[in-house]
Amino acid sequence: MANPIKQEMINQKKSIKFAFLLIIVALNLGCDQVSKVIARKSIEPYEQISIIKDRFTLTKVENTGAFLSAGSNLPDFVRVILLTVMPVLVLGYGLWFLYSNRNLPRMMQIGICFLIGGGIGNIYDRIVYGSVTDFLHMDFVLFKTGIFNMADVSIMTGIGLLLLQTLLAKKEEKQLANNQEPTA
Repeated sequence: MANPIKQEMINQKKSIKFAFLLIIVALNLGCDQVSKVIARKSIEPYEQISIIKDRFTLTKVENTGAFLSAGSNLPDFVRVILLTVMPVLVLGYGLWFLYSNRNLPRMMQIGICFLIGGGIGNIYDRIVYGSVTDFLHMDFVLFKTGIFNMADVSIMTGIGLLLLQTLLAKKEEKQLANNQEPTA
């Protein structure tokens, strides 16, 4: 039989850890929403404000589609299902997955938090405003982006962290396998 005091301490530690993960989600969401409020108030539609010469500019657009306006020409019903309902379900699953799998590697947990925070930011816009406010654009000749927002930065950072975690785990597995090979 487990010690009830020890079990309670473990549960408290897990709750604190999950609260910390929710703070990461909230910080991503907050950064996105604050930046969009500023963009909506300070930038006219399609106005171009140069930040770093013509390499980094602010240009406000309202995106009714997904990444790079994909799906913006779909019928409204289909667009709502694909770009609002399904993402809400996926984000809900992501939160459940994060809560249910408390022993995931830390980098994976943080990556999932970035994905969820960015996803909620864009879904919130889509539900409240009917479109997602994008306003950042980079053109460094060899590297050029479409117009994006801080939620997109969170999502891409989350994907990067998950890929890095996967690569590190594969490298660790390979090292373990090499260390367990019998020597002749």
